[in-house]
Amino acid sequence: MSPTSNHLTWIITGASRGFGRAIAERALEAGDSVLAAVREPRAVAELAERYPDRLAVTAFDARKASQVGGVVEAALQRFGRVDVLVNNAGRGIIGAAEEVPDADLREALDLHLFVPAALVRAVLPTMRTQGRGTIIQMSSQGGRVSFPGAGAYSAGKFALEGWSEALAGEVAPFGIRVMIVEPSRFRTGFNRPDVIAFAESSPVYREALSAVRADLAQVDGVQEGDPVKAAEVIIDLTHGNDVPLRLPLGAEAVQRIGNGYRANLEALEKWAGVASGTDFVDAPPSARPV
Repeated sequence: MSPTSNHLTWIITGASRGFGRAIAERALEAGDSVLAAVREPRAVAELAERYPDRLAVTAFDARKASQVGGVVEAALQRFGRVDVLVNNAGRGIIGAAEEVPDADLREALDLHLFVPAALVRAVLPTMRTQGRGTIIQMSSQGGRVSFPGAGAYSAGKFALEGWSEALAGEVAPFGIRVMIVEPSRFRTGFNRPDVIAFAESSPVYREALSAVRADLAQVDGVQEGDPVKAAEVIIDLTHGNDVPLRLPLGAEAVQRIGNGYRANLEALEKWAGVASGTDFVDAPPSARPV
């Protein structure tokens, strides 16, 4: 795939703010076309006025898989193709495992796994016919390493990453690429009081999670990461010949994910003898393709 000389057509969910807005703006500046799938189309009205020929907008609730087909159809009707899908829409929910009710956990999984998966399935036939395409899954450093209070959020991101890793191998023969983006703390509006959700605090976990809750509630606007710089990296990679399966963004993500890999490797090596000893001694070696 060598799209550097070609203009691309993007579908971007959650394009009204944060990473989605930054990616949409950089793509449009690069001469690409964008379908912005957003809950409130008026939130991107100014952008639509600036790029009337190359920006289309469709209303989309990123928690509802029933609306996925309309998003892809809108892109095809307007632009005739889809080169890049960015599953960006997301929301944090903070609370201990006992504090987050089933309804909130299921909504988080809809938003971070089931609807992104449905969008991928809807766009793959078009990308296969084209013989090329790029799927960008906006995960998080919380999709590789988690911490107390982040379980409900990480559950969806961990699941998205595992699903996407398998997907990458399945679609590569058709010229389709998958990139999982794992940002740390960026100034995207993720931590705004009207965006991030906190489960009702229980006395049992109040002390244990007080620092986490306070940090996440107070960090809006002072995060280290610049979403414009992140968008530029994503645009450049997408227009290039090579994308990584996983792309950590931000120094904290590099450090935290790296520490997580090292800790897991140390644990694996520590228990390798015990773990390997659970096999049948006369079993034939694995012939799996991976």
